[in-house]
Amino acid sequence: MNTYALESRPLYVLEALTLHESVPGHHLQNALQQELQGLPNFRRFANFTAFGEGWGLYSERLGLEAGFYRDPYSNFGRLTYEIWRACRLVVDSDLHALGWSRDQATDFLAENTALSLHEIRTETDRYIAWPGQALAYKIGELKIRELRRRAEETLGERFDIREFHDAVLQNGALPLPVLETEIEKYIRHNQGTLC
Repeated sequence: MNTYALESRPLYVLEALTLHESVPGHHLQNALQQELQGLPNFRRFANFTAFGEGWGLYSERLGLEAGFYRDPYSNFGRLTYEIWRACRLVVDSDLHALGWSRDQATDFLAENTALSLHEIRTETDRYIAWPGQALAYKIGELKIRELRRRAEETLGERFDIREFHDAVLQNGALPLPVLETEIEKYIRHNQGTLC
């Protein structure tokens, strides 16, 4: 969790940020991946941005289902993160496809998000230096949510959220097409077995 210039970071996002960065987010995902046996180190320590950050965003929403965000203040923080994630899709694309300047990007984020000016500047610099990274977050989250919906609809009462999460995380970080293949195997395996 980035604690640099902590005084510039609002507390209302802390719950969403914690779910994203710790448990069930990156800390859990990375710890499980590093414990995998029989994989070469590049697989145990590798990251695919869409997978890892997709899991982080999925974890923020999972917190809502699990009963976190119990007060309007912390739920506001979650919602401001949702707005930020939508706005950065525009910024990432427009910086690299339409030639936006740094000022245009920071102005857009300042007008449309609840981020502090410090965060707006550092995030904009990240999008400039790492094209497509912000897009990969959302693509990964959407794919994991799509796969979950597919599993829920196909398995019905056989669907177990814990088993689904195990299936997502049990092979470490994967390219999204490989993850999709793994979840299809999980669905086929569970179609004939009542949980």
